[in-house]
Amino acid sequence: MPIDKVFQINNTEYVMRKTLAQGFTLVELLIVIALLGVIATIVIAAINPIEQANRASDAGLKADASQLVSALQRYYASHNAYPWMQASCSLNNGTFCAPEGGADAEVKWLSADDPSIGLCGDANPKCRSTANLGELVASQELQNQFLSKSWINPATETPPYQLLVGKGASASDAIYVCWTPKSVSNRQKLIDSLNAANKMVDTTAEFQPSGAPTAGTCATISTTDSPGWGTGACEECVPE
Repeated sequence: MPIDKVFQINNTEYVMRKTLAQGFTLVELLIVIALLGVIATIVIAAINPIEQANRASDAGLKADASQLVSALQRYYASHNAYPWMQASCSLNNGTFCAPEGGADAEVKWLSADDPSIGLCGDANPKCRSTANLGELVASQELQNQFLSKSWINPATETPPYQLLVGKGASASDAIYVCWTPKSVSNRQKLIDSLNAANKMVDTTAEFQPSGAPTAGTCATISTTDSPGWGTGACEECVPE
């Protein structure tokens, strides 16, 4: 709003006009806020923080699974036996123990925190705190920090996401470590590769005579982990 001020210099009148700056109206502010809300919604939808967190979780599980496979292979090379073939398997409350010094046997998808695998020295819930370390940790094939991983006694998640260890009955059969992918994109990758060997694995089924795991069957992404996802029937594994 202009404001006029009249003053005189040498008997001559001058007019000084001052204009006050105007702020935003309420309607303009509401329009700006609405636009910012729309932009924020688009950005969040594009980033999808839940999907990003699930991808990071899947990447962490894959890295841990790869390290566990390598540790088991190194242990076998040093001891000519896997942890579940040692006397300590039964001493540490393992649920599966091949006869000490006996032939290798099929490992039918044990949780990686089972003492038979050699990471934990005792069964849950003592696994995280027990002083009796598993064979892999005691032999320094894995560091103690593995006992604090989220897949150790994963009772807080539904369904419980965990690492599963399996191996065929022949001594030459490979060891597989599998997990349920959380992210939609990783599940879709498994679906897209159904015809590729060992890409999607059914850990509820027996190993094939060839020593390879049975292929998974999930063909669609489900938002409720059913059917298949979260039941062990549609797992991602290493080695691929």
